[in-house]
Amino acid sequence: MKRYHCAVELAVDVIGGKWKPVILAHLKEGVHRYGELRRRMPDVSEKMLIQHLRELEADGLVLRESREGRGPHVAYRLTEDGDRLRPALEALYDWGTRRAAERGITFEPLPIH
Repeated sequence: MKRYHCAVELAVDVIGGKWKPVILAHLKEGVHRYGELRRRMPDVSEKMLIQHLRELEADGLVLRESREGRGPHVAYRLTEDGDRLRPALEALYDWGTRRAAERGITFEPLPIH
């Protein structure tokens, strides 16, 4: 078992990186199909998105739901453990919003499909 010396070290090991917090932030808003996540994150490669979704699922933060219908329907949502990250994700969002306003940073609108 991996050894940690600080709780933040453990947290960053599980949710760290460029894309995992972004995935979690989108999923805190509700269930998203895979295609929705791709559109909301146009700069992430398909390989990276799939890899991070699998890792988040393996760590028990994200649940992958698959249903058959007219076509395969795959959706992702936060688990109860993932939902416990909501206050931290909201704090990061608020901090990023304030920093953007202070520095004149604007966000690009999401592509509409």
